[in-house]
Amino acid sequence: MLVKTKAIVISTLKYQEKSLIVKCFTESDGLKSYFVQSAFSSKKSNQKIAYFQPLTILEIEANHKNKGTLEHFKEIKLATAFHSINTNIYKSTIVIFLSEIIHHSIHEEEKNQDLFTFLETALLWLDNNEEIANFHLILMLEMTKFLGFYPDDSDIELNFFDINEGIFTPFHGINSLSEHETHLFKKLINLKFDSNQKVFAAIERQILLKILLDFYTIHLDGFKKPKSLDVLKEVFS
Repeated sequence: MLVKTKAIVISTLKYQEKSLIVKCFTESDGLKSYFVQSAFSSKKSNQKIAYFQPLTILEIEANHKNKGTLEHFKEIKLATAFHSINTNIYKSTIVIFLSEIIHHSIHEEEKNQDLFTFLETALLWLDNNEEIANFHLILMLEMTKFLGFYPDDSDIELNFFDINEGIFTPFHGINSLSEHETHLFKKLINLKFDSNQKVFAAIERQILLKILLDFYTIHLDGFKKPKSLDVLKEVFS
C-alpha cells in the first residue's frame, strides 16, 4: 500500500558499504523500518544520508507491505529543516540521547497519533529555543504519559515516591526515592518546556536523569540505558 506520511527518524544501521536500514516512527503506522539502497552514493538521489540524522522529521511516500519485512521509500523530503539542532552541540547531544531513549521505548507497529504529535511539537520547540537544560528530562517524563506509566500524582503532597508502583506514599519503603529525590521529582513534574531552566543545579539534573532511567527500566520490558549517556553527562556537567 502506498502511504504518504510524516516520519521521525529513530535510528540507522549501516548495511554493507553503501546502504542503510532506517527505523522511523511514522504518523500513519507507528514504527516502521526501511531499506535505503545506496544511501552513501555520490550520485544525486532523494535518499541521501543527511535525511537520516537522529530525530529528523521527514515527509515520506513509501510502499508499506505490512508483512514484517523492510519497507521501501518511494519519495522523501524534509518536513522541517532544523535551524539549530544539528549545529548546536547541546541540542545535538540531547537529540542523539533521546533518539536512543525512543528506540528502546517504542516497539509497536501501530499508529499513535498523540505520541507522534507530542514528539514533533517538542522537537520544533527545541529547535527554536535556547534555554534547554531540562528539555530531555521533561520529554522523558512527559513521554511516559503515552507509554502508559506516568506517575500517579493524586497524592503528590506525600513525602516519598515509590518508583516501582509509580505512586507517592507517606512511607520510605524499599523501592522509594529519598525525600530529597522525591522533592526534585515533584519539581520536575510541575515543569513545562518553557519553565525557568535554572530551577535545577547540574548535580540535581544528574540525579533526576538517573531516576528517570531507573523508572523506564522498571516499567518497560527490554529497556536499555543509552550508549550516549556518558556524552550527555559530560556536555551538561
